[in-house]
Amino acid sequence: MNPRAEIVIVGAGIAGVAAAYRLAVRRGVRNVVLIDEREPVTLTSDKGTQGYRNWWPGPDDTMLRFVSRSIDLLEEMGEETHNLFRLNRRGYLFVSAEDDGAARLLEQAHAVSRLGMGEVREHASVASYAPAPAEGYCNQPTGADFLHGDAALRAFPFLAPSTKAALHVRRAGYMNAVALSAWMLKQSLAAGVTFVREGVTGIDTTGGAVRAVQLASGARVETNRVVLAAGPAMADVGRMVGVELPLFHELHAKVTLSDERGAIPRSAPFTIWVDPMRLEIGGAMRDMPGGLHVRPVDGPNGNELFLIWTYHTETTAPMWPPSFDPQYAEICVRGLAELVPSLGAGFADSGLGFVDGGYYCKARDNRPLIGPLPVEGAYALGGLSGTGIMSAHASADLLAGHVMHEPLPDYAAAFLPSRFDDASYVERVKQWSLTGQL
Repeated sequence: MNPRAEIVIVGAGIAGVAAAYRLAVRRGVRNVVLIDEREPVTLTSDKGTQGYRNWWPGPDDTMLRFVSRSIDLLEEMGEETHNLFRLNRRGYLFVSAEDDGAARLLEQAHAVSRLGMGEVREHASVASYAPAPAEGYCNQPTGADFLHGDAALRAFPFLAPSTKAALHVRRAGYMNAVALSAWMLKQSLAAGVTFVREGVTGIDTTGGAVRAVQLASGARVETNRVVLAAGPAMADVGRMVGVELPLFHELHAKVTLSDERGAIPRSAPFTIWVDPMRLEIGGAMRDMPGGLHVRPVDGPNGNELFLIWTYHTETTAPMWPPSFDPQYAEICVRGLAELVPSLGAGFADSGLGFVDGGYYCKARDNRPLIGPLPVEGAYALGGLSGTGIMSAHASADLLAGHVMHEPLPDYAAAFLPSRFDDASYVERVKQWSLTGQL
């Protein structure tokens, strides 16, 4: 390793890898060093459901425009790689069995449409609805389709018969983010990036400017620019440059299990049941919030499903390895049996699957921190919460724009870490009631 680097990136999750790619491959920066004590994309970036969407209810159009830019970049990489990472446009499908829930979905769809998502098409009959293809993302509609009554069940017959409406968001779907990250890393290494698997113990900021990054081995990488992209460790790394970042953490879990009966089509959208449920768990009835997520894994191949149900949102300190609610898998599987009755009454007792997950690293406005820090040469790229797979590309591109002193998009100020220095902004955020959950 060269003892001096043009830019050091601390953290090799998808944000750090995307930053290396945007700097070295897209902008030709030489001698970028990417450092992580783990193998790339093995802490939290590979633990989610790997979905994406241009569905952002507000409070304004900032996140919708920002993530739409990220989807543009995903599609560019899909074209360049012949869709190596299997980006699809199956969409997100929000489902309700309540009249009030259906009305809220339609109202929210029109609100997001006004922010720029695309038009909302209403369907009382399935004849006017164009289903999404199982694979690929080209030449597909944007906006959303609202199917109510018989149309919802004819389009998605695996849903519970009680379903009143389904909202199909169309510029959305999922991908193989591990394959995408591996491709970006390979391209970055070919462009001269050096990956160092080692812990970072300190950052020298003598005189108020970045001077070097200190490694656990005792080695020192001289540099005048460092990008903090350390995922759940962002706050700790921020303290290495003397900055207290406005971040907190939530633990989020995911269940992987087999659908041996084929109850959910392998081509199904990313489906989210928005209604609360009342379930029997461990012999007792339990009230659960809406928001159970399910999607098939690997398209037509295999029989696995991913399940997520975010009912724990307490702030917590990250610990490794994470420890999850022992009832989490049972709760998710029993909820899924309510959503998809064809799974059968015994499904929830047939095997509860495998639970893994990680930490969402979040700011109070649920927007990333991207841009310069109060120490000369230090930049933040973190707080991507649960949107890292979909937003890392616009995040890394914006970060590279800051580092290279390029003209920035007009939404750049909305992601500056310094926004939390504005007391009036902090007060506005308190009124937004944003959680980041769908």
